[in-house]
Amino acid sequence: MDTLEKKYGLFTATAMVVGVVIGSGVFFKADDVLSMTDGNLILALIAWGIGAFSMIFGSLVFAEFAQRIERSNGIIDYTEEAYGPKAGYMVGWFNWILYFSPLAAILSWVSAMYTGILFGVQNPENAGITWLLAAGYMLLAYVLNALAPKLAGNLQVGTTVVKLVPLALIGVVGTIYGMKEGITMDNILVATQTLSRSRGTLASAVVSTAFAYEGWIIAVTINSEIKDARKNLPKALTLGAFIVFITYIAYFFGIAGVMPTEQIVSQGDQAVSLASNTLFGPLAATILLGFVVVSCLGTLNGLVLSTIRLPYSMAVRNQGPVPRYLSRIHPTIRMPLPAALLAGCISFGYLLLWHASLNGALGRFVALDEIPIVMVYGLYVFLYIWYMKRFRDLGWFKRFVIPTFALMGAMVILYGGASNPSIGMNLLISILVLVAGLLFYRKQ
Repeated sequence: MDTLEKKYGLFTATAMVVGVVIGSGVFFKADDVLSMTDGNLILALIAWGIGAFSMIFGSLVFAEFAQRIERSNGIIDYTEEAYGPKAGYMVGWFNWILYFSPLAAILSWVSAMYTGILFGVQNPENAGITWLLAAGYMLLAYVLNALAPKLAGNLQVGTTVVKLVPLALIGVVGTIYGMKEGITMDNILVATQTLSRSRGTLASAVVSTAFAYEGWIIAVTINSEIKDARKNLPKALTLGAFIVFITYIAYFFGIAGVMPTEQIVSQGDQAVSLASNTLFGPLAATILLGFVVVSCLGTLNGLVLSTIRLPYSMAVRNQGPVPRYLSRIHPTIRMPLPAALLAGCISFGYLLLWHASLNGALGRFVALDEIPIVMVYGLYVFLYIWYMKRFRDLGWFKRFVIPTFALMGAMVILYGGASNPSIGMNLLISILVLVAGLLFYRKQ
């Protein structure tokens, strides 16, 4: 059987966690979190904390999985070990069709949107040039990851360093500016006074932070390509989770030091541009916005890097459509090119669906950016429970306390997702897609 080369070290694996998580989400969702908490800074910070709580303890659980189970694709392997090959197959099918593919499409759009903001495009969220650029970005990401995987891995490391620049600068300088000008204290004072009567939905805000934090699990999809994965993958998951949490809180606190929270909400996705301009002036703000674009593209690169491996990981198990074809590895590049081609086509389909959703063609807005994340946390619940039942050799803290905290964070996200108006439609579509996936399942 063709196998993938072990080509990634600890630094690249950690960069995968940090680089995929830190990207569009913190810029794209900062205003949404404040909007859902009625502009209350304290509630918003609590939401970011709960989201990080779920990510950090979830990563500790999956780090233990990574030490014990190493095959061709992390989360599929863990589910297969816990609940059998059929469950593992369904998780792989879900992750490929309903999770990674739509998120890759949305990230290409977010990257294009911030490029539009950078160049002063009118209505950058829905301009024609935005959608053309989104398609171009996604095509480039798939071609790069399919034909030059080592270069894609190096770019993941490079963009991780670049994307930390605007977050760190806004976090540090914005906090100092806010303390000096009194904006931070004003936001905190207003939040304290309105905390008891805030009508915001904390659980829904946590779901938005979950989108921003999502991606920590992606590193396990390349565990068969990580050198000494049993040792390096747990380190990458744990270290990456803490780096992300500290960076996000610093950025959010920094941007809240530049302008009142109601202005952040009204500015929406362009708040980062206004904050950069206020702190550093027009030229520096333009440069920082360029870093934001690179940040989003780095996230897209990491998502695509993982997405093309999902059909391959099922095909090597003789599962999914045309497994003999999708399991082929190119003899020179050592990458599954047929799997990459099919994964790319599905992501392009989701980009069209996202366009239809934003333009009302589906009758109502369908939250393709958040609902898949809510559903995958439902899967994590079952894995956390199995972890506590199975790993009896662990001490009580690692066996019960860590997964219980991870479980609590997942339940908050599930509760918040249940309140989303489009949850019913998404569940129906998801069930139909999962049932369709059973048509390609083969008993071993």
